[in-house]
Amino acid sequence: MNKFISVEKALSFLKDGMTLMIGGFLGNGTPDKIVDAIAASSLKNLTLICNDTAFPDRGLGKLFVNKQVAKVITSYIGGNPLCNEQMNAGELEVDFVPQGTLAERIRSAGCGLGGILTPTGLNTLSAQGKQIINVDGKDYLLEKPLRADVALIRASVGDEMGNLVYRGTSQNFNPLMAMAADLVIAEVGELVKTGEIAPEYVKTPSIFVKYLVVM
Repeated sequence: MNKFISVEKALSFLKDGMTLMIGGFLGNGTPDKIVDAIAASSLKNLTLICNDTAFPDRGLGKLFVNKQVAKVITSYIGGNPLCNEQMNAGELEVDFVPQGTLAERIRSAGCGLGGILTPTGLNTLSAQGKQIINVDGKDYLLEKPLRADVALIRASVGDEMGNLVYRGTSQNFNPLMAMAADLVIAEVGELVKTGEIAPEYVKTPSIFVKYLVVM
């Protein structure tokens, strides 16, 4: 199967109101080419699952500048003042999730689990409305899995089948998100022939990747 598509084709899979996972950590490891295409489009009412909301002029922060996001599930919005303004004005729903919990909720979706148990957030506003489960005399919050319609990720190197490698900290949430969406589109910086990536270096196996956008 030929997995290569254009940015324009990738954009055609996205619809108003979708839930998108977008990889990256303050812009590092974000699929900028695809995000820029979204920012230039008329897509709206999106729900984003992401580590942070980046900056107004970088990464997925541009989507907040354009007010294309209705809800964001994230661990941090401090780098993008527009998110604070939109949240306070009631224009943006923000679901704050501790970073480790966010990662584990995504991972649990990818692994087919019913959620995770964590003490983080007990006796805080974060616990409101959530089930508390006692294990061996200790209370835990049940945090449910996070899954998306589409995951947009960025890999440093990919082969023709879609096996992916991430360099340095650009890995961040990308491998987890690749396991937790109905459709995965990977933006790849360097393309190599199938077999050129040693199996032990593959972080995201090709079975998770539906399409590749080569920069």
